[in-house]
Amino acid sequence: MGILLKLSGLIDGLTRLIGKSIIWLILAAAVISALNAIARKAFNIGSNAFLEIQWYLFAAVFMFGAGYTFMQNAHVRIDAVANSFSRRTRTFIDIGGILIFLLPMCYFMIDFSWPIVEAAYVSGEVSSNSGGLIRWPVYIMVPIGFGLLALQAVSELIKRLGYLAGKAPDPSLHGGHGDAPAAPETDAAKATQ
Repeated sequence: MGILLKLSGLIDGLTRLIGKSIIWLILAAAVISALNAIARKAFNIGSNAFLEIQWYLFAAVFMFGAGYTFMQNAHVRIDAVANSFSRRTRTFIDIGGILIFLLPMCYFMIDFSWPIVEAAYVSGEVSSNSGGLIRWPVYIMVPIGFGLLALQAVSELIKRLGYLAGKAPDPSLHGGHGDAPAAPETDAAKATQ
């Protein structure tokens, strides 16, 4: 389990680096948007490419940030239902969700989107808008984003198995990625919840 937890830590490090880096794409999109608006209003010039690059940047933030969101436990969850279960039960539900839903969905999305990326690259597909951008860079964000999400899902699966084995802290807690291992919940602790 120790090697797997180290692998999980490496994946988390990569995810954290990407998650903290993509924030700059939001700033870039905002600056491009402001400059484009100024150019259109003040000088009556502009380009659809400036609009499309904003969409590309926001797509990158969304696609590349999914794994970071998962790692931070900031994804959508039905807390009213989840909180009625013990931590061990929630951990088993998370493991089932990762194995039955998340990883197969990531595989399907990568498998489905890759031929579209290839076709756009080979054909040199360009936006139908005047002055638009080539399309394959935005299309490739889909398989890369789902690949990063799948990688983080593997890390989260390892952490949950480590938690059940008493060798890792509870990963469902925000910030539950600390250094000290925590044992699974005891029956006495469950009774106090």
